Amino acid sequence: MSNAPVLLFLHGVGTGDPKDTWKTHLSESLGRIGHPDLDGVKVIAPKYAHALKGTDEKAPLPPITFDRLAGEKARINRREFERRTGAIEFRLGHQDQGNGYIGGDAGVGAAVNLRPFVQARNYLQDAAVRAQVLNRVLSKIPNEGEIVVVGHSLGSVIAADVISRLPKGVRVRGMVTIGSPLASETFGVDKLRDTLREPPSNLDWWVSFWDGIDPVAARRGVSSAFPWMIDFQVPTTTLNPKSAHQAVNYLSRDVVAEAIGFALFGSRSRDMVKSERSLDIPLNAAESISLLALRYAHLIIEGLEGEQKTKYAGAVRAAQAVVVETLKAHRVDSGDFIPNAIARLTVDLSDSESEAESPLPLTHLPKEEAVVPLVVLASENVILPFEIKIAPDKRQRAMENLTAELGLTTKFGEDLFAAAKAADKALAGGSAANLWIKWGVVGVGAVAIVVATGGLALAAGAGLAGAAALTSALAAFGPGGMIGGLLTAGALVTAGGGGIAFGLASPGTSPEALEAVVSRQVAAELLRKEQRLDRDPGVWSNLVATEIEVRRQIERLDEFSDPDSPTIKNLERKLTTLERALAALTKEGLTPAMGDEPEEEEKPKARGIRFAIQRR
Repeated sequence: MSNAPVLLFLHGVGTGDPKDTWKTHLSESLGRIGHPDLDGVKVIAPKYAHALKGTDEKAPLPPITFDRLAGEKARINRREFERRTGAIEFRLGHQDQGNGYIGGDAGVGAAVNLRPFVQARNYLQDAAVRAQVLNRVLSKIPNEGEIVVVGHSLGSVIAADVISRLPKGVRVRGMVTIGSPLASETFGVDKLRDTLREPPSNLDWWVSFWDGIDPVAARRGVSSAFPWMIDFQVPTTTLNPKSAHQAVNYLSRDVVAEAIGFALFGSRSRDMVKSERSLDIPLNAAESISLLALRYAHLIIEGLEGEQKTKYAGAVRAAQAVVVETLKAHRVDSGDFIPNAIARLTVDLSDSESEAESPLPLTHLPKEEAVVPLVVLASENVILPFEIKIAPDKRQRAMENLTAELGLTTKFGEDLFAAAKAADKALAGGSAANLWIKWGVVGVGAVAIVVATGGLALAAGAGLAGAAALTSALAAFGPGGMIGGLLTAGALVTAGGGGIAFGLASPGTSPEALEAVVSRQVAAELLRKEQRLDRDPGVWSNLVATEIEVRRQIERLDEFSDPDSPTIKNLERKLTTLERALAALTKEGLTPAMGDEPEEEEKPKARGIRFAIQRR
């Protein structure tokens, strides 16, 4: 594999592993998880055990060579570094910094003075030893190209020392440290923490692994010293602290091999198989609303400028990577092929030059089916978990462009935002409050609502395939994240039956969550009226049922609770919101006509969404 970076392994104290047993274990681990082994990789594993014992040579320390960036260049470097770090964290899982243990730092510091760790003490305290080791390591590294650095124990300290002194033409594709003592101030050799206060411009990312019983790691990650890198605790496979610290113990773990393999070879072959299995097949409900959300986000980007555009585009890129991988994983797990429209949106977060492709323009969404998904998109944060405030006029312009693409004309997007503004004003008692800017309130309260409604089992009215598809997709994805949040919001807007009333009225659901749901329901009805579409009688029924349930809750609690009870105050706030919503619908002539009310045994019908979208 001639295009793979050079692998640099830096050993810890001891003999320096003269037989390179670390290489055998790592090669086996790489093959086991689907990466190539190390046969085609150039490996540099300098031995410096003799130098660590002491030297009479007085060679100078090699100079620091990386550029110290400032101002805009520093901000750009940090942003790109965070991009790449987010990619490796997404691949490996959430980082675990650890809490350390009482006396851990002192224990690691004291160990340096013990006989077995005399080599470490020499490196930390003897400038001549340190210079000889660094010069020996640097003499083995090529003057240009890419390298992957793996440092074990004291080798992790040497690795952190080396990256600031590499030749200008060398870039570190990734650095992996294992069993590192760098969290201890004892190992902060020559103000190393100050030198690496910010990620160096020649480093793509740095991940450090620690075992829970490794005494050298002090049960703590290295990010306590270098906050810009990330830590992962690996599961303990031994009860012996000595063997827990050994390099082969770490290199035999799949997650460690995955980090090193990703740095050397990129994505594993099975990821390529997912793309090869993509076909031009119909989108399901989750994919449809996700694709609409991503298209809307890219249209917002087009209307932005300067730093805000850069930040928003970066957030869209990161959010798109997670969304697409999640959608692909669901298809693969169920044995299905991946739609081309999804596969083409894959983002390689490990490549800082890789940009997020915009979904192709969509078309052919009937007005009746467009109301709910577009009301949801206009009111939700489509770049979760990031939050960037965008001016309403820019969001409206993007929505108008989206509705034009869907064959609905820009007037539909204009009417949508007018309906949203009117709904917000009505629920705020005539003030200019904008409830739709409270991103996340539905997401925060969604779990409580979903639980209280029995999983939103009553969300789909009889015979309405769109609402049924939403609830089915919600069951698969859950209420969390961007996809789950959009599905939850859509299901709540279309919800029917007594379950949704009980869920919204429940003390476990916040007033903000109820306000967000009700504002979307009212906005949808106002939009239907403006577009001369049939109204959804289920909205009125749900609001009335919820109002009745809230009043019941107040009566039940008021008898014995304090007058200033926070729970009662919240219920009274909910009641005010519901009364204002019903008054707004009454004012607009959207009360049920005679015969419109569903019979007792019939569930209120929700206006569903088929997501019958065709791609150009």
